[in-house]
Amino acid sequence: MEYLVVHAPAVPELTGQWEGPAWGAVAPLSIGLFHPQSSGHRPQVRAKLAYDAASLHVIFRVADRYVRSVHTRDQDPVCTDSCVELFVEPKPGAGYFNFEINAGGTVLLYHVRDARRTPQGFADFSPVDSRWLRQLRIYHSLPAVVEPELAGPVEWTLECRIPLALFEAHVGPLGALPGQTWRGNLFKCGDATSHPHWASWAPIGAPLNFHQPDRFAPLVFA
Repeated sequence: MEYLVVHAPAVPELTGQWEGPAWGAVAPLSIGLFHPQSSGHRPQVRAKLAYDAASLHVIFRVADRYVRSVHTRDQDPVCTDSCVELFVEPKPGAGYFNFEINAGGTVLLYHVRDARRTPQGFADFSPVDSRWLRQLRIYHSLPAVVEPELAGPVEWTLECRIPLALFEAHVGPLGALPGQTWRGNLFKCGDATSHPHWASWAPIGAPLNFHQPDRFAPLVFA
């Protein structure tokens, strides 16, 4: 399993245009492997990745139900809301980044260098500084707060522009991206919704644990 990250055909405009000039020709991947502990709710979730000289871009499209999003402060536990996630490891041995973004556009982002669990959290990690969070550009089609929960069918889109400088500030220079292979995984969850669920792009195995860098799959830059 691998995904080809292409150079963006046009600069994504952060308007959620899944079939627009920047995204229409980009092949999607499916976030469709649901963990057995999930409820019967199986949202259809797809994502696309692209890059340019300055940024990594990702867009998610979710055909959902039971949507709830209440956290509005960055670094809050947004995984308890209706949430999409991109985990990405640019360099082997340099740690990975868990971009967790709820349907309202609120972000949790750590640089995790050792994902083993301890009573204090991960064995080695640091929250990414707010100055970098402010440089993320996020489009979300739903309001910042969705409460009460939307039980009926709803389609929502989330798009994010991530400056490559954010990665370089933590792992060093990246160099030219074409030909590189990063590793990562993408997820959809909703821990505290009425119908909790946990879906991934690449398999995570029996443990309900997204933080398994050894199970990340290749992200190949064209």
